Amino acid sequence: MAYGGGPDDTICAIATPVGEGGIGIVRLSGTDSISISARFIRLRSGLPLHSLPTHSLHLADIVRTQTSCHSSPISTVEVVVIDEAFVVFMKSPRSYTGEDVVEIHCHGNRRICAMICDAALAAGCRLAQPGEFTKRAFLNGKMDLSQAEAVLDTIKATSEEGLKVAQRHLRGDLGREVGHLREQLLTLLAHIEAGIDFVEEDISFVERKEQLETLAHAQAVIIRALNTAKTGRLLREGARVVIAGQPNVGKSSLLNALLRERRAIVSSLPGTTRDMIEESMEVDGIQISLIDTAGIRNTVDPIEQEGIHRTWNALQDADVIITLFDASSPPEESFKMEASSLLHERAIPVLNKVDLLNPDQRMSLQKRLSDFCGHPAICISTVTGEGLDVLRNHLRSRILPDLLESSEGVIITNVRHQSALVRSNEALTQAIDSVKSGREAECLAVDLRTAADALGEITGVITSDEVLDRIFSEFCIGK
Repeated sequence: MAYGGGPDDTICAIATPVGEGGIGIVRLSGTDSISISARFIRLRSGLPLHSLPTHSLHLADIVRTQTSCHSSPISTVEVVVIDEAFVVFMKSPRSYTGEDVVEIHCHGNRRICAMICDAALAAGCRLAQPGEFTKRAFLNGKMDLSQAEAVLDTIKATSEEGLKVAQRHLRGDLGREVGHLREQLLTLLAHIEAGIDFVEEDISFVERKEQLETLAHAQAVIIRALNTAKTGRLLREGARVVIAGQPNVGKSSLLNALLRERRAIVSSLPGTTRDMIEESMEVDGIQISLIDTAGIRNTVDPIEQEGIHRTWNALQDADVIITLFDASSPPEESFKMEASSLLHERAIPVLNKVDLLNPDQRMSLQKRLSDFCGHPAICISTVTGEGLDVLRNHLRSRILPDLLESSEGVIITNVRHQSALVRSNEALTQAIDSVKSGREAECLAVDLRTAADALGEITGVITSDEVLDRIFSEFCIGK
């Protein structure tokens, strides 16, 4: 059948990633999963597929039929075994999608998986759309929308800490907190609307003080969540750390030292690095994109000029800038240049090549640089490794100042969630102003409904097909 179709179709897709592996999985989901699977699955036990107990593995041959003419004018139909595999049937509603699901666990050869998927298509399935299995799980009430998005975050997590947050969302932590908050607002809204119905009797179902307390509590919860958005983005996407400075201060050497491998070319000639070199590293569970840049200086070389231009662009997007200084050269000129262009709240001043200084020189230069920058400079040597652990720890504390592993609160990692919380917070501000100003109850009711609806968008209680299509289009086809 053709790609596309309706929600009642039985769908199939390869559920394992491209490449070789011990196991490959082809997944079917839908009302006709069993009847379709029976057309190309032969259980070694000889039992019919529909007789299988749910959630149990059974050895089977996966087959396809082909027409063979040989030298005879009469064609014959041959049954060809594609692979031997384990087959598991998961009966609705006890499955990932909430529908009848059949999974075929075959050998992890991409061609074998493709042939089994083709057999399923020929038997009556259609190819699943990106994220359609998870979309069906959401539509069938197996998870809320924030959990569905957390499935993708779990798959794409680039660090241990990011994975922890994604799995907390997958377990429903965000959905429960948002749902509880929304219920509080809807309860208040119900009381406000009841008061509107009995306005002529001058009956108030919720006192003004209680209204303000409920609204203030809801707003405090939302603001606390919004304050985690930057941290959440860093956990989800990782942090961009740019190493910047004049030529020959040791930027490429620092990149190699932090990565513990020779990734960048190191030379005593200034201007060796003419383009950005970006590599990933992990510091205490945090993914960091470490970027070596061209040295900043005046030059007439057009290639080097382009490299410097790219350096400035990288600095605009950096979460942290390691501003590197050379301890072996006169500091006044470099201090002045770096301070005017690179030293701001995102910068960490780092003094390299301190192994070339005696203790008094090092202490004096570090103090001068710290005073000039307004915060302590870190002394390192990319030759001896001195100070590199201090720099790594400082990077972590600068990127994520809180110990997230001990935090029990919700962390916002998704831009869509952040946008919904901002709109809910704005509506609550209007609601609080309505109560304090003594406006009509209808105004308060409108603001409360707006705030509650915005929260409902996070869990999918209120959403549109356009939003759902956009969210699930980011998934791979097998998920």
